[in-house]
Amino acid sequence: MHTDTQYFTKAVTELGRVRPVVTTQPIYNAKGIKIIEQGVAINPGLYDRLMEHRLSAPIEDSVSSLPTVNGHVLRKGMEEMAAQTPFFARMLEDSDTRNVLFDIVERIHLPDPIAFQLTMACEIRPSLYQHLLSTTLTACWLAAASGMSRLQLRVAATAGLLHDIGMLHLDPRLLEYKVGIDRSQHRQLVSHPMVSSALIERHKEYPREVVQAVLEHHEFLDGSGYPRNLREDGISPCGKLMALTELVTGAFAPGREVPELRLSILLRMNTHRYDAGLSEKIIALLRPQNESVESITLLEDPIRCLLEIQAVLTAWPEDRIASSQLVEEHKKILIPIAAQAAQLSRTLARAGAAPEQLEQLGKDALDQHLQAELTLLASEAAWQLRALARQVRRHWRTEADDATEQKLHDWLASVDAAVSRTTREYSSDDA
Repeated sequence: MHTDTQYFTKAVTELGRVRPVVTTQPIYNAKGIKIIEQGVAINPGLYDRLMEHRLSAPIEDSVSSLPTVNGHVLRKGMEEMAAQTPFFARMLEDSDTRNVLFDIVERIHLPDPIAFQLTMACEIRPSLYQHLLSTTLTACWLAAASGMSRLQLRVAATAGLLHDIGMLHLDPRLLEYKVGIDRSQHRQLVSHPMVSSALIERHKEYPREVVQAVLEHHEFLDGSGYPRNLREDGISPCGKLMALTELVTGAFAPGREVPELRLSILLRMNTHRYDAGLSEKIIALLRPQNESVESITLLEDPIRCLLEIQAVLTAWPEDRIASSQLVEEHKKILIPIAAQAAQLSRTLARAGAAPEQLEQLGKDALDQHLQAELTLLASEAAWQLRALARQVRRHWRTEADDATEQKLHDWLASVDAAVSRTTREYSSDDA
């Protein structure tokens, strides 16, 4: 898959500022003209020369920066990560499991160009490198906890390590937490599973299962993922494992507060996206009750917010839409929203937020931890409700009869009111 080389070339030259990067062979352009000799140190001063030419081979095939990341370095990084984060430490509490996981990790095959890119991530994209370490450990642990074979553990660990290597070839702004992106950057973001899988497949040294899992690591069971909107059995077993791994490790990224409580909420509220058996393994490992919730901005009345969201979900005008004059192609899109609204209502109930459960709690009965949990629950429910409303707005056409149009208008207004009330004091983007 073709990508714009400017970002990766820039990163290579930036690495040359931090540590020696030397050409291991001459670099030629696509016309066969030598532009840089073997043994030349790469630095930012060579960026313009490299960008003036279309190279005959990817630059990572022609440079090296020793020593590179290897299995021992990966293991050391994971040990340090576990020492800092109790959740990851729990994965390694059992000595037999620990030995198996680290043996798998230390044996991951790393061709020179791949090792170079991991070294680049370690040195100049540390947040990406830490993410790759956490996904490697989590994916391998999940595979082991699920009773998968040693071969499947190797596939999971390798996919975890390499799934986001394509991010080195894209705009580094995409790696920044809570930074808005434009349409061009969004297209890059959606393309990164394809970029990563293409980079891995190019070496022809990794099994097809690894390439496939990397391509599928943002696919969800309900078809709402990317890049191919796959569903259920259309996603490989390791692809399903990688999708959950992404959610888990994202919760523990730098800057994320109360990660175990947040992850507990996300898993309970997204059963339609992730494999239930795998999710249960993660839930059993969580200890949200041990976290301080002092940093969370609490909703004054999360019970009221959740009750309002439940009321909006049950008010979707399904019968009116089914009997309206909307053209069939729009009905086919709008009618299933009733099923999605009902599913969200059931999910809230399973998470402990059915109307009768909420009314029994009573506002005065909430301690700080329960109020924090209900705040995060309301935030996630509001986010999913807003996503439903976006579907309606995207597909609603004005050829509906007046009564149907008014019903849709009223429902969307009730969504806006519920979401606004929930997010007024608490930003759902933090959840």
